[in-house]
Formats: sequence, structure tokens, C-alpha cells
Amino acid sequence: MGFREYRIGSILFGVALSSSMMITIYFPGLDISSVSSTSIALEKQLTYGKNSSFDYGDPFVQGKDKPIKVLLKKDPITGATMDDTNAYVFKPGTSLPSGLVHEHIMGAKVQALSVSLGKTNQVDESKGGVFLVQSSVKDGVETPYIEFATATRGWTVEATLAAADQQMLAGSGKTMFVREGCWWCHTLLPEETHDWQSFGRPPVVGDFNGESPTTFGSDRKAPDLLHVGSRNSSKEWMMMHFFNPRLVQPHSIMPRYDYLWGETDKQGNKIDLAKWDEEFNAYREGTRVYPPEVPEYRDDTEIRMLIDFVLNLK
Repeated sequence: MGFREYRIGSILFGVALSSSMMITIYFPGLDISSVSSTSIALEKQLTYGKNSSFDYGDPFVQGKDKPIKVLLKKDPITGATMDDTNAYVFKPGTSLPSGLVHEHIMGAKVQALSVSLGKTNQVDESKGGVFLVQSSVKDGVETPYIEFATATRGWTVEATLAAADQQMLAGSGKTMFVREGCWWCHTLLPEETHDWQSFGRPPVVGDFNGESPTTFGSDRKAPDLLHVGSRNSSKEWMMMHFFNPRLVQPHSIMPRYDYLWGETDKQGNKIDLAKWDEEFNAYREGTRVYPPEVPEYRDDTEIRMLIDFVLNLK
């Protein structure tokens, strides 16, 4: 009987902790799972693919097993001119996002339209395919859905890539964003304060269905990047910023990412970082008029992936 108080206290502590976890995690989880995907969530799923961090399809976190986002200005089959259209190409064997694998992820209405109008029930991961984000309006309510264009329009992977006016490796780039720790300083979550004026519209719950991980960030030491592609769409500026942030902001604390260029530039010339640093130091000291040129990256480099991801944030 001497320890009766401790037993009661332990039981009460357990009840309080369990109740707290139910209130803060379980019940909000039920609410979140009942929210339908927005068009932004569908675009994210089709841009980023299955997972943007460690995954069995990409164990060394190199941006593999990812779809390709393309800009189309003509029909891949007929060649007819069309309005600028974003399409999402999954090569054969590329892992599908959770919205195309688990029925409850997108929401009941979005799922139903994706099957009835978009023919997503015909998707075969081993064969790959091309996807679009569409919307349907009924009784004044607009509902987004995914269209499997390979089934509805006959767009094949090969024809779509060949017809693409632009290809973006933003899905692989998000993996770089996570791997390189960019979210330790940059958030992707403007707050409902004066952030509206500086960083753009805060996201809503339905914007994150099926995204893994969300990369909200936890400590903003640098600007929010959720809509940065709308504020700054210059690839050249991004190249300078990632190669050496001090080129564009002398007091920046951001680390250099010049190693993501690899050993050679786009022309196949070896990148001499020691010489570049020597010329840059001369520029900072005032003995050189212009800073050294930043090497143009090859199309298969990790920096291309990362910059594609950042420019895709709109």
C-alpha cells in the first residue's frame, strides 16, 4: 500500500499523455485525411513522384526514380498547336505517387473523377505513362482530377518527351533540396501574416495530400521559397547563387554548392575551383574588375535538378 500513490499517479500520467496525443495527433489526422486534394496537391504528386528522401528506389538519395515535368506547346501525336500545357512523364518502372496507388489519398470526389474521366485505373507502373491535371465543374463547384493522357489521348512517353518544349527535373531536384539540407534554413510555408505580401499565398491543408516529405521547414534563417519561382525566374541568377552565394549577396551565410556541378562544365571543360576562387578573391579585394564566370552546368548534373526544383516553385 506504500506505493499506491505512485501507481495512481502513473496511471493518471498515462491517461493524460494518451489524451494529449489523441487531441494533438489522432483527431487532427482524421480531419486532414477527410480533406480532398487541391490541384496544387495533384501537381506536386505528379512532379515529385513517390518519395523525395531515402527510398528503396533511390537508396543513395541521388534523385533517381522520378518523373519528368514537361511543357507542351503542340500535341505529341498530331503535332497540332495547343495552349501551353504541363504534362508529367513517368518512364516505364518509375514509381507512382501515392495518389495513384492508394485510393483514399486524393479524396473521394477527386478519386472518382480521376477514374471515370481520367482513366487512372488503367495505369500500369511497369509501362509508365503521361499524366495531366484537369478540372471538372459541376453545380458551380470545381473539382480537380488526374488524367492519364496515355489512355485518353494516346500520348506515349517517347512521343511526349520528343515533343516537349521544355523538360524539368523538379522531382529529382526536390530530393536534392532535402538531401542538401536546404529546408534547415528555408521554409516552404508562408504564414498568414505579413508573409502574404512578401512570400505569397499561404498553403491550405489540401495542398499537401500525397506529398512525402512536406518540407515545411522548422526554422526560417533565410527567405521562404514556396513561390520563389514567381518572384525570380532567372536561371542565371540561380546559377550564381548556388555556385557561390557571395556573388549576389556579399554577406550571405548560405554555403556554396559548387560541388553539385560535377567535374566538367557543359562544354566538357574541367572546372578548376582553385583558379575560380583565386579570381573571385581578387574581385573581392578590388584588384579585378569583374567576378569570374560561373560554369554552365551539364544537363545531367545535380545542380540542374536543384535549380529546376526551385524555379518550379510558383
